[in-house]
Amino acid sequence: MKSWISKAAVGIAMIVALPILAHADSWQIDPAHTNVEFSVRHMMISNVKGQFQKTSGTVDVNGKDPTSAKIDATIDATSINTRVDKRDAHLKSPAFLDVDKFPTITFKSTKVEVDGPGKWKVTGDLTLHGVTKPVVLEVEGTGAPINDPMGNTRAGASATTKIKRSDFGLTWNQPLEAGGVMVGDEVAISIDVEAIKK
Repeated sequence: MKSWISKAAVGIAMIVALPILAHADSWQIDPAHTNVEFSVRHMMISNVKGQFQKTSGTVDVNGKDPTSAKIDATIDATSINTRVDKRDAHLKSPAFLDVDKFPTITFKSTKVEVDGPGKWKVTGDLTLHGVTKPVVLEVEGTGAPINDPMGNTRAGASATTKIKRSDFGLTWNQPLEAGGVMVGDEVAISIDVEAIKK
């Protein structure tokens, strides 16, 4: 049920491409090598994890200044996968993501700040379940860009953040007899992005 949060993470996966910004003007996320994962507390005793399997987006930068980066990412909310079909169907329903009404999750950056060697703080607007809220991503580069066997230039990065699903109108829950609730409010998001120079 924490999937909903993941979506939020959603669009942010693009921030992971920041390290490549200092080397080119325009990059495109490689969906086949990009992961957007999320984790949510279940019944107060364990964490349930899931991912979104379809992510796309671009990163554009002026010159060699990473702080000028403009990140635009989209996550297909219908691609949520927690390895349990019944749970995935619940997460896609109006009780959570309501994917028929809100089929995508998006992230658009508004500010990029250096946060140490190879690290950045990326602030942007996350739109999830029809609600837009600012989020901050902690981004770290994974090394210098490389050339693949097909002649493409590739770069990667990782990012993390936490959001509250209730901030995005995702409030479904169920009380437990022993106290507490079925699903936690805080969602931890982890993103690994690989991008290709256009």
